Amino acid sequence: MATLFISDLHLHPERPAISRCLIDFLAGLDSGQHLYILGDLFEAWIGDDHPEPAYQPVKQALKNCAAAEVGIYLMHGNRDFLLGPRFARETGCTLLADPAVIDLYGRRALLMHGDSLCTDDQEYQRLRQRLRDPQWQREALALPIEQRLQFAAHARELSAAAGRERDAELLDVNQEEVRRVLRQHGADLLIHGHTHRPGIHRFTDGEATRERAVLGDWYEQGSVLRASDAGLELLSLPA
Repeated sequence: MATLFISDLHLHPERPAISRCLIDFLAGLDSGQHLYILGDLFEAWIGDDHPEPAYQPVKQALKNCAAAEVGIYLMHGNRDFLLGPRFARETGCTLLADPAVIDLYGRRALLMHGDSLCTDDQEYQRLRQRLRDPQWQREALALPIEQRLQFAAHARELSAAAGRERDAELLDVNQEEVRRVLRQHGADLLIHGHTHRPGIHRFTDGEATRERAVLGDWYEQGSVLRASDAGLELLSLPA
């Protein structure tokens, strides 16, 4: 049975077609199957206490999968780092650390969201360190929901502006950092999202041959990495 990986869905109330695409995809999973969501399931997540109506069908679909004994593992991204234990309880998802190592058909695979690999963008790395600080997160979650919504909207505007102004290569992963983390975790396969540049890359690291699978985003269509005994395959889903 294949293991599936997705990331960067960026679900938002203004993009209901992508939510429907995900719900249909989840409905097609089989009991005993495993799905890894490697960050940015939501465009923004301001806390588990925010009852956004548009997200309730997605939460129910995840819960249905858990009830059908589908294993769903959820990693934080740079947009939904405030997903917490309440969301996990309500959906049946298992929160996954970043990075995480799994056995994937006999291969030691390293799973990451991918933003920490973009080390050339030092400004973003400083921001990431702040946003992942537990004290900052506690203070943010203590704010009124309306204030958190305003902060999230402002952050989206800043992110879009920064993406337009920065060199595209600056926003991609640093290949030496990729080699470093693979060596650190003793893995020969890295699976990540974040960059929105789907592809499967093979490269050498000394005498070792390694592989990096990059997940696609869900802006125009669904994107799924299918892993099995036969290898890796990137698939597209119509939105």
